[in-house]
Amino acid sequence: MKFKLRLPTWFLMLFSILLLLIFLKINLFGPGFDLLNTSSKGKKSKFTILIEVDKKRLSLIDRENEKVLDTYAVATGKSSSPTPLGSFKVIEKAQWGEGFGSRWIGLDVPWGIYGIHGTNQPGSIGGNVSAGCIRMRNMDVEDLYDKISINTPVLITNGDYGPFGSGFRTLKPGDRGADVLEVQKRLWKLGYYDSELDGIYGDGMKKGLVDFLRSKNLELTDRIDEAIYRELGIILMD
Repeated sequence: MKFKLRLPTWFLMLFSILLLLIFLKINLFGPGFDLLNTSSKGKKSKFTILIEVDKKRLSLIDRENEKVLDTYAVATGKSSSPTPLGSFKVIEKAQWGEGFGSRWIGLDVPWGIYGIHGTNQPGSIGGNVSAGCIRMRNMDVEDLYDKISINTPVLITNGDYGPFGSGFRTLKPGDRGADVLEVQKRLWKLGYYDSELDGIYGDGMKKGLVDFLRSKNLELTDRIDEAIYRELGIILMD
């Protein structure tokens, strides 16, 4: 006597849906994607980190209540390796150790690897001493690390002129920074630059500058000083 197993229709439908989800997971998202547990990278942080280079101060701001929750003393970059200015976001949280102290908070700066981290030289806090990163006392960076998440916005300022900090600097090939990025954007808008907007003064930017100067019948140079900023239409307003 043969025994035939008959499964309920609802069970077959549920089983089919599960198979479809597994197929989508593997073929569309990859084996590491969890359909039921989204990553913290997709979450929107309610905090903003404000770093004022000229004041050597980092503030954690609650955007929902528009309140400063905490302030910390920091060290910033040397004049030869300035801290990047502009709007960024947190893309990494790690514990690198050694010279980076007890915590590392990486930022999405397009022209290099920069972050907020601890230090094994606490006496340097308050100075312009780093290669561009923002240093904090270990206990302070640990406190900040625990409060913020991936994608937390970070605004870094240094004076009254946004990406130009406290004023123009003369740019030359090899320079990096928010001011370089602004010049790239202006050359791109004028039709003289079609390379990556990365804040790095490379060959593409040099060519764009020379082409711009030639079109204006100006002396050809690879240096960008106040006169050339003015020709580009970049003027600092008090």
